[in-house]
Amino acid sequence: MMGLSKLARAKVNLTLRVLGKRADGFHELDSIVAFASIGDTVIMSPGKPRQVDVFGPFASAIVGENLVSRAVALAIAAEPRLEIGHIAIEKLLPVASGIGGGSADAAAAIRLIRLANPRFAATVDWSRLATDLGSDIPVCMADRACRMQGRGEHLSPIATLPPLHVVLVNPRVPVPADKTRQVFALLAAKPLPTSPAHAARMPSRPADWMAFLAAAGNDLEVAATAVVPAIRDVLATLRAHDAAHLVRLSGAGPTCFALTASHADAEQLATAVEAAHPQWWVRATTLG
Repeated sequence: MMGLSKLARAKVNLTLRVLGKRADGFHELDSIVAFASIGDTVIMSPGKPRQVDVFGPFASAIVGENLVSRAVALAIAAEPRLEIGHIAIEKLLPVASGIGGGSADAAAAIRLIRLANPRFAATVDWSRLATDLGSDIPVCMADRACRMQGRGEHLSPIATLPPLHVVLVNPRVPVPADKTRQVFALLAAKPLPTSPAHAARMPSRPADWMAFLAAAGNDLEVAATAVVPAIRDVLATLRAHDAAHLVRLSGAGPTCFALTASHADAEQLATAVEAAHPQWWVRATTLG
């Protein structure tokens, strides 16, 4: 079988509410998630010795076990007869950056394993496997704009979200290995209410999305900035530009984003930010 490949697209949390801490220790989330047109590339070559290799500009930044290696181990535990072979990851997205790079890689690997093993497509519980790997894996498996609820396992695809022009900016500073744990610890979310607030209704028209997104936010921004202070500089830099219509942190950061009116505006904004901060990772792209 020839090599198979998937683009592991960057995940952006356009909004992120933390409704409370659940009895199982996880946090109840409500997030609007979209995916960029850029990402890592995951390549699987069935028939070759089973191994996971990473290359590219951010390969050396991965600390500890690669999430793709965990995905392979869980898949084999679920069905030892799966044909997997060699997996190579071209790491183009910053690591531990709040845009789901590792999660998107693992989700792409799972989709490739499922594609390469059609006889087990209906017998392996791929959804359970994704949820066991992490809260972001199910939405990355869906690979489309969704409302993500629960701990991340409840997904509602969004058909009305228009293509969004965006600039992604990461300050490329060291972050703690347990960054996300520290952010949620600082958030100190209260126990989930027995009767949580009713979720806001998603817009039914594309034209209403910008107002909906502007009225929401990211509940992790203050805690994430305390853990990685460079987030404050990125947000301030983006908000200083007229082309940035909505500026926000994605996930637990430190990647931030700015929505613009057009792709040309996004490219101009990216050029200006990169010129002022050449050490930052800056990309103009689209979300959908």
